[in-house]
Amino acid sequence: MPNLQYSSNIQRIATLATGLALALVTNAFGVEPPVDLAGQWAFRLDPTDVGVAERWHARHLPDKIHLPGSLQEQGFGNDVSIDTSWTGQVVDRSWFTDPRYEPYRRTGHVKVPFWLQPDKHYVGVAWYQRSVTPPSDWFGRRIMLYLERPHWETRVWVDDHEIGTCNSLGAAHQFDLTQFLVPGARKTNRHRITIRIDNRIRIAVGLNAHSVTDHTQSNWNGITGRLELRCTDRVWIGDLQVFPHPETASITVRGRIDNRTGGAGSGKLTISATCIGKPDRYQPEAIEVPVAWSVGGKRFEAEFPLGEQRALWNEFTPVLYSLTVRLDGRDRECRFHDSRTTTFGLRELGIDGTQFTINGRKVFFRGTLECCIFPLTGYPPTDVGSWKRIIRVCKQYGLNHIRFHSWCPPEAAFTAADQLGFYYQVECGAWTRIGNGEPIDSWLYDEGRRIRAAYGNHPSFVLMAYGNEPGGPERGAKFLRKWCTYWKKEDPRCLHTSAGGWPLITESDYHNTPKPRIQQWGAGLRSLINAKQPETRFDYRDFVHAHATKPTISHEIGQWCVYPNFKEIPKYRGLLKARNFEIFRDFLNDNHMGDQADQFVMASGKLQTLCYKAEIEAALRTPGFGGFQLLDLHDFPGQGTALVGVVDPFWDPKPYVSSQEYRRFCGVTVPLARMDKRTWTRSETLIADVEIAHYGPAPLQGSTVYWKLVDANGRTRAEGDFTRRDIPVGSNHAAGRVALTLDRLDAPASYRLVVGIQETTIENDWSLWVYPNTVGTDPPNDVLIVSKLDSAAEKKLQQGGKVLLLANTQAVNSDVAIGFSSVFWNTAWTRGQAPHTLGILCNPNHPVFAEFPTEYHTNWQWWELVHGSAAMILDNLPPQLRPAVQPIDTWFKSRRLGLLFEANVSGGRLMVCSMDLATDLPHRIVARQLRHSLLDYMHSEAFEPATRVKPRAIRALFRSAATPAAH
Repeated sequence: MPNLQYSSNIQRIATLATGLALALVTNAFGVEPPVDLAGQWAFRLDPTDVGVAERWHARHLPDKIHLPGSLQEQGFGNDVSIDTSWTGQVVDRSWFTDPRYEPYRRTGHVKVPFWLQPDKHYVGVAWYQRSVTPPSDWFGRRIMLYLERPHWETRVWVDDHEIGTCNSLGAAHQFDLTQFLVPGARKTNRHRITIRIDNRIRIAVGLNAHSVTDHTQSNWNGITGRLELRCTDRVWIGDLQVFPHPETASITVRGRIDNRTGGAGSGKLTISATCIGKPDRYQPEAIEVPVAWSVGGKRFEAEFPLGEQRALWNEFTPVLYSLTVRLDGRDRECRFHDSRTTTFGLRELGIDGTQFTINGRKVFFRGTLECCIFPLTGYPPTDVGSWKRIIRVCKQYGLNHIRFHSWCPPEAAFTAADQLGFYYQVECGAWTRIGNGEPIDSWLYDEGRRIRAAYGNHPSFVLMAYGNEPGGPERGAKFLRKWCTYWKKEDPRCLHTSAGGWPLITESDYHNTPKPRIQQWGAGLRSLINAKQPETRFDYRDFVHAHATKPTISHEIGQWCVYPNFKEIPKYRGLLKARNFEIFRDFLNDNHMGDQADQFVMASGKLQTLCYKAEIEAALRTPGFGGFQLLDLHDFPGQGTALVGVVDPFWDPKPYVSSQEYRRFCGVTVPLARMDKRTWTRSETLIADVEIAHYGPAPLQGSTVYWKLVDANGRTRAEGDFTRRDIPVGSNHAAGRVALTLDRLDAPASYRLVVGIQETTIENDWSLWVYPNTVGTDPPNDVLIVSKLDSAAEKKLQQGGKVLLLANTQAVNSDVAIGFSSVFWNTAWTRGQAPHTLGILCNPNHPVFAEFPTEYHTNWQWWELVHGSAAMILDNLPPQLRPAVQPIDTWFKSRRLGLLFEANVSGGRLMVCSMDLATDLPHRIVARQLRHSLLDYMHSEAFEPATRVKPRAIRALFRSAATPAAH
């Protein structure tokens, strides 16, 4: 960009050349304390974008606003309406047309179901203005305007002079104001700074990119973080990057001396480092490096030894160094002094076959996404404390890694991760089409450079991608081959991949792909978890072998939903409100199930946790796997409302699983058991091959792995241990085989296989069930089994008899797709992808389950029963009727569903079941057991249904043409 020319009177008191500075820095800038510009600013909205033409920068703006902050959170903008122009794709358009949503489309009462709703919404231009007087001792020096986190495009004027524009989403905006700011205390030295901010999509990063979208942070307008005037000498250190070398206990220091004097000069650089928080023996000696610069400045490079007592950085020992480079020099007329300080960690990321290493030790990335979800403000925090809290929560749940999906966090996030020992995958703020020669292509390179310059020294910054799931030629591969090649050469401090999701290209350092996970987008009931009988042996070794040249991190695993917790609604005290939850609560109340809301949360949450356990353990079982990234540890409030977290959007725990429970299967060291199945008979032998996945700081020396079988009352029924041995760092370390005959165990009964390591708290467990070898399934004399409510059944009921209606699942009048797993992502954003339910709710103390051990929620033994079943829609039955087995419907529908219910029909006692309890019972031991328990209950005096239902209401549950089922 060409330099602006100085006027003759300014030339005598300022520098000789200036311009817009877009180089974005990481740490302390210069040696003078900055001038804080936080506080009240003049302000004006410009919805029709006339401000430039009308020269608003030369006027006094009429309104007042506080910065840092956003205009929306301070009450500026528009009320949400049916015509609001959202930044984000709405896949499910039913809100605009469905009569059920009509009350929520009324003016003054608008509530949207697809994301959190801001109190005010505004997309467009806003102007911010305030007067400043630089300190007198800044006379003749370089003055910069520093805006830490504007959103989005900034355009700056000083008095009547336009300075320039910046459109970074991930790094600070900086402007050189030297030419037009005259320091001093006189009234004539008071200047007006005007900032025009435009949060429209100026570069096509994608409406759903989390850097800009209403799906998550909101498309806000304003500036957050630090707002400062900064001062340096006219020769200064403009960039400082540190490249660590742990093997040689040294670093390469690279930087740039920038010059605005118009002449050449020379001097020295003094480089010093301090190991933060360590004894004196860790403190290396300073070095001096001669340096000379030309009119255009000078790049410099120096090798700096840290000494033999170097301290390494990783997740277990997050030791940091502080590096200071001081410039002392002069030209023909003046002396110049400047210093620049940054922190770094002595760490090197590498690849060993298909796994990652840090400082030569294998590391397994156990990650979650962070999608810029901050409901109170609508924008990310810029203080270190807030980010430390997030990281500590992640660590409590066994994670060591965050992927920032299509956005880059602020400086404070990196500082927190550096100090606590945590790893980041950072992205350039895009989820879009690339490679077509549009402005987004060049912007991504510019943004990548800004991000690397600002945050590249942080040891927590270990992985980098363009963004998320690209489109464009070859689904982004055409562009991303060059992208990866460029960045691998430009900055080897971290590893680079094409994008979150795809494409798989040879130029990437690692793959970040959704292929190794148990539920693919669009798989529905054909997925691994829904179509294959439960077992714990499967893994993704075939994928790893097929891509054996580099590591793989599985992309967005999980996405398992839980029912909305309406008790969270009062927590939304800031800009964004949970109006979506209010709608879903209304739907539940309207269908007479409001009293079950808490039960739905708990039951669906238990299934959600079970699904995540299966997902994570499969990754840990896979030989040579690199890691996983959850979607998500916390809820994703957008894209139709995706309640996929075991913690809420505020990073607070949910009631159904603790962090201690979660760490049993997601942590530094995790015992694993490979079993062929979950359900057994007493005549069989339980076989479990035990392994340990261990990614601690060092091998576990002399460890004894034990196992025990525990019953539902917590009593140990069998136990043993394996040969004492060392456990290296890595996965698939065999501990031994459990081979346990089951003939002495009680049946039917539930058990847990527990595996742990002696003298530690490390333990994991797996639920399993043991059933009798044989069990009676013939109906007692007083029970009639039918496949439809025919005349014989009605006659039996009219006589006060007992009828079991075992419905053919094809005859059930329902469009509800039921599977074993919970809802994947959500039914709105996936256009109704199966399954539509979030597990079952039942009362384990109901006598119908007297011979069928179960909890109140889905567990693995229910797979055989739920698989192939059909959910009956009971909305037209009396409101007080509660099914014995109740599938939990998607919150977008909140239908009252049933797989098993009882009713008083025509004076008789009717049990209706839409699970298959008739076919292949010799091999379906779970179905056989439930049938036995059900018939025992119906034969007993306890079978006295209270709710009266008319026969026609029962018949309405089924289609007229039904194929009879076997009895």
